[in-house]
Amino acid sequence: MAGVFDRLVGQDAVESELTAAAIAARAGSVEGAMTHSWLFTGPPGSGRSVAALCFAAALQCADPGTPGCGHCHACTTTMAGTHGDVRRVIPEGLSISTKEMRAIVQIAARRPSTGRWQVVLIEDADRLTEAAGNVLLKVVEEPPDRTVFLLCAPSVDPEDISVTLRSRCRHVHLVTPSVPAIAHVLRERDQLDAETADWAASISGGHVGRARRLATDDEAREHRKRALALVAAVSRPGAAYAAADDLVKAADDEAKQMSAARDERERDELATAMGAGGTGKGAASATRGSAGVLKDLERRQKSRATRTGRDALDRALIDVAGVYRDALAVRFAAGTHGSGRSRPKPGTDGVTLTHPDMADQITDLADRVPPEGLLRSIEAVLACREALDLNVKPRFALAAMVAALIAAQTR
Repeated sequence: MAGVFDRLVGQDAVESELTAAAIAARAGSVEGAMTHSWLFTGPPGSGRSVAALCFAAALQCADPGTPGCGHCHACTTTMAGTHGDVRRVIPEGLSISTKEMRAIVQIAARRPSTGRWQVVLIEDADRLTEAAGNVLLKVVEEPPDRTVFLLCAPSVDPEDISVTLRSRCRHVHLVTPSVPAIAHVLRERDQLDAETADWAASISGGHVGRARRLATDDEAREHRKRALALVAAVSRPGAAYAAADDLVKAADDEAKQMSAARDERERDELATAMGAGGTGKGAASATRGSAGVLKDLERRQKSRATRTGRDALDRALIDVAGVYRDALAVRFAAGTHGSGRSRPKPGTDGVTLTHPDMADQITDLADRVPPEGLLRSIEAVLACREALDLNVKPRFALAAMVAALIAAQTR
């Protein structure tokens, strides 16, 4: 049976490093053989959180052979998220608060109950607030003997992870998987036909999860289509603003759809826990103080929905930026071949497109808009993404982006 590291795509060097580290941790002394803090970085879709989870399974693995066998109880429960000594922290809101981090630190201080290690895996560690990061830093500097921290972040940039925290961690960097590697996974693991697998891999931007969604989910393909329609609409200002509003609405609808069932289940569970429907002597007093708890739940649900909507919008903006990037690449590639009819066909002559299925539209955009206009267009999209990170209302941020795109392409 395949081991846990087979879940990684195009990360042979990382697999070798983590396997060696797990073997050393098993064979050596606790103090000398194990780094207690690890930082996994890599672009979206590279599998940094998957790599961290696979490493957690390898550390807990009970197989006497190579760690991370994939079939022992420790491996299967770790990968399923049910191992008693592996805590997977997945932030649902816009940030990880100090209160949340203090609770995590308390868990980290415990000795493992059934496994070899107490493992704390923090996904999206770049969402740590400054105060929460300081709480984590204190325990990372003096970790319990049997505790391992696995942090995941996009990069080692100070905007993503503090310099001090990064200096206390062993760094593992993942690369963007190649298109053939992603297509192979879709064919072999998801049983997709070759044509669909190749198409989805080619437009995924190196993101394995997104390639899978595009290949199997009609809504994911529709969201991409809406995002790319914005580029074509820029030449008609009225249509461009309408397309931007459509993107915001689609992101809101996606967030509501993803949150509705979970929100209702959480409210029902809270009501039951607080004694709703009870008839005993303590029922009235149990529900009397529930208003504050309910308000806290609603706050967390609202934050989660906001994050879901922002993530959906960010995916759309990355697609939009990719079109302008492709047009700019084609324009510069054509510089050594003259212009007009002598321009090489997109996707050939060294130009690898982010959106190869839009070659004709990209060629037209490269013909119509000069390089400086394409560059300003990319900058406008990046500025919009930054504005969303700063909590500017999405409708205002996208309207400003559309105005900048129109200006960039009409000068």
